[in-house]
Amino acid sequence: MVIVGWIIVACSARWPRRNKSPRYRYKVEVKMLSVEEVVRSNLCLGCGACANLPEVTMKLNERGFARPSRPQVAQSAPQPELEAICSGYSVEQDAVDRPYDDVWGPILDIWTGNSTDAEVRYRGSSGGVLSQIAIDLIESKAVDFVVHTQADPDEPLGNVTSPSFDRKGILAGAGSRYAPSSPLAKLNVYLETGKKFVFIGKPCDVVALRRMARIDPRIDLQVPYMLSFFCAGVPSRFGALAVLKKLEVEAAEVSKFEFRGRGWPGLTRATRFDGSEATMDYNSSWGTVLSRNLQFRCKICPDGTGEFADIVCADAWYGKDGYPDFAERDGRSLVIVRTARGQALLADLTHKGRVELEPLRVGEIELMQPYQRDRKRAVLARLGALVAGRRKLPNYRNLRLSALTWRSNPLWLLKNALGTFRRLPSTPPGS
Repeated sequence: MVIVGWIIVACSARWPRRNKSPRYRYKVEVKMLSVEEVVRSNLCLGCGACANLPEVTMKLNERGFARPSRPQVAQSAPQPELEAICSGYSVEQDAVDRPYDDVWGPILDIWTGNSTDAEVRYRGSSGGVLSQIAIDLIESKAVDFVVHTQADPDEPLGNVTSPSFDRKGILAGAGSRYAPSSPLAKLNVYLETGKKFVFIGKPCDVVALRRMARIDPRIDLQVPYMLSFFCAGVPSRFGALAVLKKLEVEAAEVSKFEFRGRGWPGLTRATRFDGSEATMDYNSSWGTVLSRNLQFRCKICPDGTGEFADIVCADAWYGKDGYPDFAERDGRSLVIVRTARGQALLADLTHKGRVELEPLRVGEIELMQPYQRDRKRAVLARLGALVAGRRKLPNYRNLRLSALTWRSNPLWLLKNALGTFRRLPSTPPGS
């Protein structure tokens, strides 16, 4: 059955395209979805976009993922706006005015570099470039505040999305947070201020925000910059608890929990109320614990590289033999500029001396980010597993998935399809 499903998807992917450079047009199909249907189909990413619709709120479910919730009386009622904004259900690339790399998306410039501010570089996840951009936008008064995700002050393992208005607030939220977050859940609150802000979120968050902008003109007026980072998936809350278990630390003892930061890649740190710390290196925490607790939709994600952002950053790992070594060093960011607006912004920061950058060839990205290279190539094969399992498929368009499938090893694709089929979650799930 899985082989049949894989063949269906792979063959459709390999059908010759009439136009190798299509002029993409955005179109919303007339389909009535409900949040319950998206969740039940394992397509929810937990971004929180739907929480701006009537009666929808975000909560952690029994599996430790952020999911929308509605009163019992409203459940299963379709919501016309949901299909237009849900990035879990639909990802469509409609950019035609920029060079597009099949793996890495729209690219105007590629750099490696870092903030020239030593504290920003040290506190950030890699070279501190995203934090430096946010700080400069605030200090230059280009925006009034920054919307970003940081540790929940009332629950150290969890996340909260909130505005920051100065350097101190931005640095307090610096560093990766490998736990569920719903940064769009309060978007209406930020828009109702009438003020301008920069948004920093996961790739799927930015996809949803771009989609929301098509039906809410306030977004383009008030959110001049959308920034993102490479994302390998969202771990469940139970991932962080599993890290604590390995550290032999009780959750009730933790006053502060850092997934990484304070160095590159930085240590995972659990700080107890008595001030003592338990630590774990990045490769152990992410590689052996957190990455094994990802939500299903992330495993079939076609955009882990922030294709819809103005500027996206990632770890510019050093390594050899095609795999990063994760040794502690001064932080270095991979910076991909995707829009003219982002290009002008980064040029201004460079002119001011806020960041130092070196150009990078596109072929070198995969040496730093081999996981992301393989992830997008495997998407259609993994969707074949959903076909075989009679599951609902997401709507992916104009992301060059067919071209990547055509150039990939069929046996490798089949292995991905079989692996996904074996791991298909039960239906109906809460995941």
